[in-house]
Formats: sequence, structure tokens, C-alpha cells
Amino acid sequence: MEIDVEKYPHVAAGYGYAIDVTAGRISACEYVKQACQRQLDDLDRWPSTGDGPYYFDHDAAQKVCTFTCFLPHIKGPLAGESLTLEPWQSFILTTAFGWLRRDNGKRRFRRAYTEVPRGNGKTTLSDGPALYCGFGEREGGAEVYSAARTRDQAKVAFAAAQAMLRRAKGLRVALGIDVEAHRIIQMRSNSYFEALSADADSLDGKNVHFALIDELHAHRDRSVYDAIETGAGKRNQSMVWAITTAGADKTGICYEHRAYTINLLKRTAEDETYFGIIYTIDKDDDWTEEATWRKANPNYGISVEPEHVAALCRKAMSSPASQANFLTKHLNVWIQTNEALYDMRAWDRCYDEALDIEDFIGQPCRIAVDLASKVDVAAMVVLFELDGKLYPFPRFYVPEQAIIESRNDSYKGWEFEEKLISTPGDVIDIGRIEADILDLSSRFQVVEVCADPWQAQYLLNRLTEQGANVVEYRQTVQNFSEPTKELDALMRSGKIGHNSGPRDPLSWMIGNVVGHYDAKENVYPRKERPENKIDGAIALIMVLGLHIRAFGGVQQPSPWEDPEFKIAVV
Repeated sequence: MEIDVEKYPHVAAGYGYAIDVTAGRISACEYVKQACQRQLDDLDRWPSTGDGPYYFDHDAAQKVCTFTCFLPHIKGPLAGESLTLEPWQSFILTTAFGWLRRDNGKRRFRRAYTEVPRGNGKTTLSDGPALYCGFGEREGGAEVYSAARTRDQAKVAFAAAQAMLRRAKGLRVALGIDVEAHRIIQMRSNSYFEALSADADSLDGKNVHFALIDELHAHRDRSVYDAIETGAGKRNQSMVWAITTAGADKTGICYEHRAYTINLLKRTAEDETYFGIIYTIDKDDDWTEEATWRKANPNYGISVEPEHVAALCRKAMSSPASQANFLTKHLNVWIQTNEALYDMRAWDRCYDEALDIEDFIGQPCRIAVDLASKVDVAAMVVLFELDGKLYPFPRFYVPEQAIIESRNDSYKGWEFEEKLISTPGDVIDIGRIEADILDLSSRFQVVEVCADPWQAQYLLNRLTEQGANVVEYRQTVQNFSEPTKELDALMRSGKIGHNSGPRDPLSWMIGNVVGHYDAKENVYPRKERPENKIDGAIALIMVLGLHIRAFGGVQQPSPWEDPEFKIAVV
């Protein structure tokens, strides 16, 4: 692509960044490489002159960057000086705003998702495009919102925009902008910018031109995003701009968009109107290395100070409680609880999408059932061993009423994908679980079936009457400590294989497990909050306990012997 560098410096910087990332000259994770490659591929297949549905307009790409650079810093030693864009920021803004539709000249990208660690200039990538779309784009009656879960969070980005404009008198006067206490207004275009949250009287009826959704990971439900997205459908070049750090809720709206972004970047999904980029580390990276910190933080050495990151890393290495914060906020690694017991990156490395329980027809197996709650999720795990490796296959049962009443948006999706089995009424259908176990017994060699008799005596009695080899497995520290630790060793050694993807119920539940230790260093799995279900993890630990009773554990030193690994947090 030929670029007039003097006329389009930010376009040139963004294009050069994509070239350098894909060539390996700039260290970046796989998602950033894929985002850059997507842009380069699009430029090849849709040249400025051609028949494609979109074209890249240098003027449109440059304008949003030029506008942003008229805004001043409001904090720190550079306060009062004009913003400058780093090449990675130019890449994001020019890519998101430079593509136009060939049929009407309107924006191609209508939704954008940017995930970047703390301290990397999110304000620049937030308020710059928000103020540009509201007051620099000449959109009549533009409604621009800073949207968040709470009113206070929504005011953070809005207050920063107010502070910028109050310092930028020349820009304010030139564009006829009035900065009021609760709204920024441009009278001549009848446009305004204000904060909006779930606390507002109504999220409906908005005619959204641009919405900045800050810290999407903090949204407990999808109400704000869905209302904004619906309102944005009323305009022909609106944009919903989500920017966030990583979080802990893998069932929420943020992780949903993250997963969607990853599918787009990997080319397993197609959506030409959605822009996404994720700055994080790769699965095999050592989070204690400076090279890893640099990869995750595009502003490393600029607004992200190496000495500060090094100090935080040292603290994280000596304090399990600090590891979660360091990994999430400074390396953009998603966790599920603040003191998660298991290393989810190790669990994810054991994922094999091709695994199918039907491939084990006729093989011996063991089954564990957790009926901790008869009004919510019940879990069953079938465990096979083949060539020294273990393979668990879960099933989950939920009453229809629990799905209706649940605040977990994933329940309905899991039910549709048949990853949850809904049973009629408001309590678990024990008969359905019994029937499934008998069906499994007809196709596999079910060696043992276990459950805690305190929870499941009726089921155990029924299975015994049907000829099953029933074993009681009481949920005590004595029964749970060894298999709980063994599961960690299996993950780290790769001696367990599963087909539960990162957003599937079992993976979610494994990530929700926290550890409770007694004076003798025995560990018992617990959940941090009631909504963080762990039933599938409990069933897996129980059936692993059966396996250990029969054969013993993995034949290698366990990382649990090292105090540094007693609580994994990633």
C-alpha cells in the first residue's frame, strides 16, 4: 500500500506497525499478530479501486487520529501537552475508522473490542474516538455515551473527556462545544456526550451514534451492552466501542465478546463489521520474564514503567494472592476467581476438540455423580483411562426453572448447545440421571458408580437394584485432598485429555475452584461465591479418587510439593 507519509503520518505508522508485528520485529501475542494480518489481508483483497464491498480511505483513517492529537494529557508529568499516538494506537484507530462501505461511504466496522492491560493509554483509545464521533464527524444529532455497569464507572471516561476539553480551549471554541456538569454539547449539530449506566431510568430508546463501553469485564450482566447495541442499530454508521482489561467472569458478556473476537482472528468465524484486538501473553510464556511483560504491554517503556512491572512481578511471585491481580491487570490473563486453585492455562493445554465419548465404546470406565443441589446444577463425570492417560466426559443436569431464574447468561446458551440437560420442573429429575447411567452401562464397561450417600442415597439404591456396582464416596477432606492435588498434577503433566472448551461448563467450574487448607496441608475444593458453580469439578475429583484407589496417581513428582505452586491463579 502506497502512503503519502507527510499527509497521512498516522496511516503510515499504523501500517508500519502491522508489517513489523507480522514480520516478528515487534514482539506480540498470537491475537495481535492475527489482527495485524487480518488488516494486511483486507488491504490486499479490497484495494481502493475495485469491486469489493469495502475500501480503505486514508482521509477517514487520518482524521480520527489528528483529532485525538488535539486533545491534551490531563494527568502526570505530560499534563497539558497534546496527546501523541504510538504506532499500535495508530493501527487500532486507523483500522477501525479507515474502512468504509463502497455502496454508501459509511463505516465498515460497527462494533469494536480492544483488550489491553492497565496503564497502556486506554483514555487515548477511549475518549479520542468518542469525542471525534460526537463533535468532529459532523453527524447531525449525534448521541454519544460513556456506558458502564454503574453510574460511577460510566463517569470515569466521561470525566476524563470533560477535563480534556476544558484544557483544549482552541478545539472547544473551533467546534462550538460546551462542557456542562453532566453533558458535553455541540449546539450547532444538536449533538451531545453523556454518561449512561444500568442505574439510569431507562436504557431503552437511545439513538446511539457512538458508545464507549469502558471496562466491559466489570459488567455483571448484558443489559447495558444489549441496550446500547439495540440503540446503535438506528443509525447507519454507529459504533459500539468496548475497551477493557481482562477479568474473572468467563460466563459474562465481556468474555463472550473476547471469545467472538478470537474466533474472528483465527478465521473460524466471519463478521466483516466487527473489529477486535487482544493484547495478552501466549499460553507457553513465562509470566516472570521481562520479554513476556513487553509482549502484553504495547506501551512498555512509555506509559508502562519496567521498574514498576518488575516490582509487581516480584510481589506476585512471593504472594499467591497478588498473582491474580498481576496476571489479570498487567498481563491480561483471564482468571475465574481471585485465588483459583488450578492453572487454567494448563487445563486448556489438555483440550482436544476431537475427543468423543463414542470412541470409547466397550472400554472400562468409572462414573461419579455430584448432587450437591437438587434445585440447580447436578454433575456426572465418566472417566476412562487409555495408554496411561485419563479422559473425563461430563454431563450436567439443570431444572428448567433454574435456567429461567438464573442470572448466568450462559445457562440458556449451554442448554441450546446441549451442554446442559434441562429437566422439567423446579428440581433435578433423578430418574433421568439413573436412566443415563444405565444407558452408559449398556455401551461401556462401567466398573464403579459413586456418589455421596448424604446427597444421593435414593439414586444409589436405585442403581444397586439395577445391578450396578455402587460405591459410596463421602465428600470429606480425607477423600478429596489427594485427588484434588492429583488433578493439578495431571493437568501440568498433560496426562489428562478433555473436550471441554474454555467457555464450556466443566472448564468454567474447574476455574471456579478455590482451595481450603487445614493445618496438615490437606486441601478441600470450595467456591468463592454461590454463583461460581463447581459441581463438575467435584464430580471429576470424586471419580479421580476412585481411579486412585484402584491404580494410584500419576507416577511423577507433583508440583504441589513446591509451596510456590500451592495455589495456582491463572
